[in-house]
Amino acid sequence: MTKAKRAAATVKRAAAAAVSFAVLGSVAHAAECPRPDALGTARTLTIDASKYPRIGTKSFPDTLPLEDHEVVLTFDDGPAATTPKVLKALADECVKATFFLVGKPGLEMPALVRRIAAEGHTVGHHTYTHAHLSHLSMADALAEIDRGIAADESMLRGHGAPLSETKFFRFPYFESTPELLDKLQSRGIVVWGADLWASDWNPMTPEQQLKLISERLTAARKGIILFHDPRAQTAAMIPDFLRFLRENHYRVVHVVPPPADNPAIATGAHAIR
Repeated sequence: MTKAKRAAATVKRAAAAAVSFAVLGSVAHAAECPRPDALGTARTLTIDASKYPRIGTKSFPDTLPLEDHEVVLTFDDGPAATTPKVLKALADECVKATFFLVGKPGLEMPALVRRIAAEGHTVGHHTYTHAHLSHLSMADALAEIDRGIAADESMLRGHGAPLSETKFFRFPYFESTPELLDKLQSRGIVVWGADLWASDWNPMTPEQQLKLISERLTAARKGIILFHDPRAQTAAMIPDFLRFLRENHYRVVHVVPPPADNPAIATGAHAIR
């Protein structure tokens, strides 16, 4: 075989391999989402604190680079007894979200924390007891943050492991301070706010909540949406909201951190428990 023919054969094999990979990739995607009419997850967005230290226009000047009709779904304050209902709704539509977990209830439901991660959702952190951090000393606030991170990570990777491959944090009540923001940024932790609130901390029916958030999203057209999975009204409403997204041609973006090469390590007396 001449050199030219060998080169042509190599190109042909590479092209065939590329086609096979594309077909296998499509099959894998179909296997992950068996419902052809599901909403699905449109794309995955990787972010880190070097470029996006603080996101969410309800709290900060900047947010994620989302296109028109793109949304990011986030859930705070779990896990809780209602979280499985939210997870089922997301699974039924093949949608990935970010869960900002509180460490103390997480330790009481470790299997549920592991399920959230196993189903492909991103795990973020939301302190240990959902404390008002702006009311604490700097040292106590950091200890509360670190204890929450340590609790979440211990359920996923075991004691003594690097504590944050998921370097995402959201302040309870959005009560940040400049000092804490700077500290978290120095540790490579992205602080999340939100662009849209479901306001599900207020009592309302699932139907009222669906109307509220769908109207807000219709006006905003895109953004990071904040829900609370421990709220029964939210758990009941989520299937209908996902249907609203699908029927109105919204696309879900799943946000993940980059691979951990310099993971944040929790410090202080409560870092590892």
